[in-house]
Amino acid sequence: MSDTPDILFQNVVPVSRRHRDRESLDLRIRDGKIVEIGKKLNSSESEEVRNFDGACISPGWIDMHVHFREPGFEHKETIETGSAAAAFGGFTEVACMPNTNPPIHTRDVVEFIKKKSENLPVEVHPIGCVSKEREGDSIAEMADMQAGGAVAFSDDGDPVSNAQLMRVALEYSSMLGMPIINHEEDLKLSRPGHMHEGKVSTRLGLDGTPGIAEEVMIARDLLLAEFTGGHIHIAHISTAKGVELVRRAKADGVNVTAEVCPHHFDLTDEEIEKRDFDTNCKMHPPLRTAKDVEAMIEGLADGTIDAICTDHAPHAIEEKEVEFIYAPNGIIGLETAWGVCVRRLLKPGKLELDQLLRKLVVNPRKILNLDIPKIEEGATANLTIFNTDQEWKFEERHVKSKSGNSPYLGSKMTGRAEAIYNKGRFVLNTL
Repeated sequence: MSDTPDILFQNVVPVSRRHRDRESLDLRIRDGKIVEIGKKLNSSESEEVRNFDGACISPGWIDMHVHFREPGFEHKETIETGSAAAAFGGFTEVACMPNTNPPIHTRDVVEFIKKKSENLPVEVHPIGCVSKEREGDSIAEMADMQAGGAVAFSDDGDPVSNAQLMRVALEYSSMLGMPIINHEEDLKLSRPGHMHEGKVSTRLGLDGTPGIAEEVMIARDLLLAEFTGGHIHIAHISTAKGVELVRRAKADGVNVTAEVCPHHFDLTDEEIEKRDFDTNCKMHPPLRTAKDVEAMIEGLADGTIDAICTDHAPHAIEEKEVEFIYAPNGIIGLETAWGVCVRRLLKPGKLELDQLLRKLVVNPRKILNLDIPKIEEGATANLTIFNTDQEWKFEERHVKSKSGNSPYLGSKMTGRAEAIYNKGRFVLNTL
């Protein structure tokens, strides 16, 4: 990383609404702003020059669902190490979930996170709790957290199980113009499940979590959103029926948006059997069936699913290297998200590049009411430089997170983020 307010990017292909002809151009940045776009711009002695040989450049990507663990669980991840993982993955902004210690349930914790990240190249947006202490009993101080910089509310890591509390949360948050992000899980139906309930769990002799544990909660939240007019955002959707519920609700005019993680449109529950109970395949919602994977892709293609996020969830090595039933749920995902998106969505033609970038640039920011970066003269430079064809293998040396709990270690990737530029800082990613 370098503080480089003055820089010239040569031979980049802008991918944005204003640049549809996909021609190679140069971008000059001064004091963190795009001041000139053109062909074969002359460089000055005062600026750094970077030639990207035809790589794509887009407005900076955002991951609206990460767990950076700080404060309280710094042995898993810190805001600094999480931001380094985000930068390697091509993300210039992230929104971090509140299951920390203390939880992000008061303005001072929101402001702590903002302060800790202010000198990093990745913008970190805190998501405040729905309930005080994330205990699900009473509403947290939403307006105060919004004033401190919170962008949404969630008790993620746990669902808001109390329907009355969720009703009140949707009513309050609608007055603030902010979404409620719920971890969709009926705990009475899901526990003590350790993977998706189905044929594979039966063969392996593991307690399973059925899809209906997610779908029942989605259905409840959709009805509450319809009743209150509040904005419900469905976190890490994973079942075919869940996608269909959201699709119908959108058709009925319900204020609902949804996100999906790369592992849920790529991997299935069979990985647990193939990999001999590898705990890096244990997450919640769990990996589900091939039918569910295809439903995620269809939902992305037809607009039912608005955003792609990672649910980046670091755990220390000693926490994951235990028997499968004792391992915590969650995997890291920031460093590998683009490679999975290219392989599963772009290369097979399931999504066009413009469609894919909307899930990473535009839609998440609309959901969180954040400004959408632009590639135009006079705009603040918030940029991701990437390619869609470079083949590489994801290895331990590429892990920038403090934890390494990924099912993709050793996997071949296609496409990578080459660099980001944000907040006057340039980060070049090298393999």
